[in-house]
Amino acid sequence: MADKGNKFANAGAAAGGFVGAMGSTFVPPVNININRGNGAVVQHAQGSSLLPAPEFTSPAQVRDYCNTLRAAGVTLSIEVAMGAEILKGVLAAVPDPDGRAFGSRIRAAKVARKMQKAADDLRHAARSAAACYATFQQEYEEEINRVRHRARKPQAPVMNWAQQ
Repeated sequence: MADKGNKFANAGAAAGGFVGAMGSTFVPPVNININRGNGAVVQHAQGSSLLPAPEFTSPAQVRDYCNTLRAAGVTLSIEVAMGAEILKGVLAAVPDPDGRAFGSRIRAAKVARKMQKAADDLRHAARSAAACYATFQQEYEEEINRVRHRARKPQAPVMNWAQQ
């Protein structure tokens, strides 16, 4: 019988080769650019926060925060879902210790299912962020319209060509 410490040595090498060969195909480098609406584009580097500061002193800041959260949630959910598929493929290559038929695929699916749930939760967070702003608009419609009415620019006079 094979030594337990050496049992997965070849499987690990195969998994590493699979990730190295397939990683660039499935996981492109992702830079997140957020357009704030005022012409400023914020680029987030690795290690910095993906969300703006939670300062909610205007409807625009509420909208920006919710839109940024939604965009980040969608992007991350896609990335995590791709990671779950790659993980499932890598783990399926590890032989089942009991030698069961399809045992390695079953174990890989159990592990990847948790990562897929994380992707689903991120997608749900993105949906909830969009719903948050929609609810904000409904609940504070009166206040928003009161200020929006005052902030309108006066219309330019219309030329009446029929009056000569």
